[in-house]
Amino acid sequence: MLEGKNILLGVTGGIAAYKMADVASMLVKQHADVHVVMTENATKFITAETFQVLTKNKVYVDVFDEEPDDYVNVPHVSLGTSADCVLIAPATADVIGKIANGIADDMVTTTVLPARCPILIAPSMNVYMLENVIVQDNIKKLKRFGYQIIEPDDGHLACGYDGKGKLPQPEKLVEQVLLACAKEKDLKGKKVLVDAGPTQEAIDPVRFITNHSSGKMGYSVAKVAALRGASVVLVSGPTNLDTPAGVKRIDVTSAEDMYDAMVKEAVDSDIIIMSAAVADFTPETVADNKIKKNSDDEGMVIPLKRTKDILKTLGSMKDSSGTVDFTADSFKVEDKKQIIVGFSMETEKLIENSRKKLESKNADMICANSLTTEGAGYKVDTNIVTMITKDDMIELPLMSKDEVADKIFDKIITMF
Repeated sequence: MLEGKNILLGVTGGIAAYKMADVASMLVKQHADVHVVMTENATKFITAETFQVLTKNKVYVDVFDEEPDDYVNVPHVSLGTSADCVLIAPATADVIGKIANGIADDMVTTTVLPARCPILIAPSMNVYMLENVIVQDNIKKLKRFGYQIIEPDDGHLACGYDGKGKLPQPEKLVEQVLLACAKEKDLKGKKVLVDAGPTQEAIDPVRFITNHSSGKMGYSVAKVAALRGASVVLVSGPTNLDTPAGVKRIDVTSAEDMYDAMVKEAVDSDIIIMSAAVADFTPETVADNKIKKNSDDEGMVIPLKRTKDILKTLGSMKDSSGTVDFTADSFKVEDKKQIIVGFSMETEKLIENSRKKLESKNADMICANSLTTEGAGYKVDTNIVTMITKDDMIELPLMSKDEVADKIFDKIITMF
């Protein structure tokens, strides 16, 4: 995702500096051109040579490390101005204070000052240092100036204290870099609402009815929307997946829960993508206690009732021009262009059934896939999707679910 991107890492003198070797390695694997600058104190925890081996680029620790050949493109200026993203991690109280007040007296602060790209700062220090009013004021100042602060984690700190101040794991730091610069922000200013995963319909306090959905497709949709600059809300049934960076997640359990959350969040959404496997039926009644089996019983019958159709409900709020008018349930939003995309998982008559769904639900697009096709389905990382609109049909080849999500948004943008 970072091919052709220049990423600058600023490593300062905190114990968590060792984590940055993994960050550098992960970014290189994403095909980024990674450069590293360090403070002198940082070299007490990890060597410059380590980063040079990982990135295949010279590492600068002091402004006076610059050599005669560097004078044409002065590194402490060119590294900052050529970067697509800067990540300062771990960011000590010292460096945070310097950057917040325009002080440039080491290679990290000197290189950050001329940068004109997203600058991410990951504070990492003792919990009481972090809570100090001066440090907090400097962090607020950085936020006001447009710097992006990566919140530290809670946990047991190297100094022996417990609390907030841990540098997040390398995977989370890389996610933030991807969020900052991996893709063009062509969805900036749009709210994208996504549902994902299965629902669970209770039979009694112990048992429930569900399906095989893993939520992977919906989570990829939410992730890609955030990477492309959208404000993203993900309404998720029970899954084992981590929330994508930059995404607000609302956890629900039943089809009724998902209906309520989706209708509420749809009010001000520009794009709605419904990839969840919502139960079509739910038990008419839920037993208060665990249903006990009886040795004389040959079987059990559970009366079911239909669940509310979320896609049809949202589609019914749109007129033929695509303008949505939420008057139901006291909502009122007039003259808002809204794109609604549904998913259709079929085992037969894929295109025929999906076209019927497109029309009956008043959706703008249906993404159809077949459970019987190898490489598609619930629990795999790939998918084979056919995007169907009223006037068009695009068959996508086998690709990752992230790539499918990108193609969906490429199509949606043309529809606006």
